[in-house]
Amino acid sequence: MRYERDPILAARQAQLHAALRATRNHTARLVAGLSAEDCMVQSMPDASPVKWHLAHTTWFFETFILERVQPDFVPFDPAYRVLFNSYYVGVGQRHPRPARGVLSRPGLEEIHAYRTHVERALDALLQYPLAVELLDLIELGVHHEQQHQELIVTDLKHHFWSNPLHPAHGPLSEALPVAESATRWLPFSGGLVETGRRGAGFAFDNESPRHGVWLQPFQLAARPVSNAEYLAFVEDGGYRRPELWLSEGWDTQQREGWRAPLYWHDDLRGHYTLGGDRALAPGEPVCHVSYYEADAYARWAGSRLPLEAEWEHAASSAWPLRAGEGNFLESGRLHPRAAQEQGLSQCFGDVWEWTGSAYLPYPGFQPASGAVGEYNGKFMINQMVLRGGSCATPREHIRPAYRNFFPPGARWQFSGIRLARHLRE
Repeated sequence: MRYERDPILAARQAQLHAALRATRNHTARLVAGLSAEDCMVQSMPDASPVKWHLAHTTWFFETFILERVQPDFVPFDPAYRVLFNSYYVGVGQRHPRPARGVLSRPGLEEIHAYRTHVERALDALLQYPLAVELLDLIELGVHHEQQHQELIVTDLKHHFWSNPLHPAHGPLSEALPVAESATRWLPFSGGLVETGRRGAGFAFDNESPRHGVWLQPFQLAARPVSNAEYLAFVEDGGYRRPELWLSEGWDTQQREGWRAPLYWHDDLRGHYTLGGDRALAPGEPVCHVSYYEADAYARWAGSRLPLEAEWEHAASSAWPLRAGEGNFLESGRLHPRAAQEQGLSQCFGDVWEWTGSAYLPYPGFQPASGAVGEYNGKFMINQMVLRGGSCATPREHIRPAYRNFFPPGARWQFSGIRLARHLRE
C-alpha cells in the first residue's frame, strides 16, 4: 500500500528517523568496552543480561514493524522470537525471565549482527512515506529502547556489585561539597488540578486521559532526602523498629536482611557506584531504597510520601527544564548529585522518587489494541508509582506526566525519597 507524502507527516518521519539512529547509536556507546562475559551476567531474576537488552530492543522493531510491513519478511533467526520476547503473551512463547543468563548462545557478535541487520531494514523502510500507525509504532520503539538504556545501566550496576571485585564501569567525578541544611518546605494550595498527558508529543498510554483531581493543601520538600538524613534514620534503629514499617515491608526487610540501602557498605561509610567503591557523600540524594524503606523513613521523619498527583502538580512548576539542567543519562555521570538549585530542585533526574500512590489506571484509560497494548496496562496491580527520572534516564524520555512503576520491594533502580506533608492552615 502506498501513502501520499503529507508535508507534516514527512517532517515527523524525518525526525523519527533521526531519533531512531541517535537512540540506537547511544545504546551502542553505552555498552562499548564491555566484554562478552560482562554482557551475559544475570545477577538476579529482576535484572537481565546486557546482551538480552540489546537483542530485545531489536526484537521489538523486527516483530512490531518489519514483520508487519515486509511482504516477504524473513526473521533474522526464528528462534529469537521466543528467546527475546519479554512479556508479550499475544506474540507467543517466551523464554523464562529468570533464566536469561543461561543464553550463552547466540553470542554477543551475533547479537550485534542482529542489530545491524534490523537497523538497515528500518533505514530502508524509512526511505518511503509511512502511515501514521507505523510512525506511532516506530516512536514507541524509540522510547522503548530508551527505557532499556536505563535498564542496561541499572542492571549492569547490580551485575558488577555482585562480583566480589566490584569492578568499575567508568570513572566517577568527585562529589561536590555541599553544606548540610534543614529540609525546606514549599506550600501548595491544592484544589482541583489536572493531571496526565498534556498537549502534543509522545506519551505512553498510561499517562492518559488527562483528568481532574482534588488535592488538599500540602507541602513538598524542596529537595530529595540526602544520604546524611537517611543515615540518621539507620543509626536511630530505623530497621529495628517495627512501628515504622508496613507489615509487608517489615516482613520483607527481615527476610532479606536489609540494614541499609542497597549497595551501602556494612560500616555505613561507603557504597558501591558504577565508578567503583567510594565514600558516602552526605549531601547526595539517598538512592536504591524500596518503597517500604521510603515509607518507613517518611514515618520516622514525621512526614509522608507525596501522592503522584501532588508530585505532578508541584513538579509542573519546574518544567520545562533549561538547557543543561538536570542530571540524566547523557551527563555520563550515572550517579546522583547533591542539590545545588534553589526552590523546588531535582524533580527531574538524579533519583526516581517514590510516591504514595498505587499504579492504577486513570479514569477512562484504554490500552492500545493488539499485542502492544500489553505494554503498560497489564501491570496495573501490586506496583507503586515513581516520578521524575534518574541519573540513568535519557533526558528526552522524561516529562511531568511520566509514570514509572515498580513492586514495593524493588531496590536496584536509582530510587529515592522526597517528603510531603499536609499543610496546616
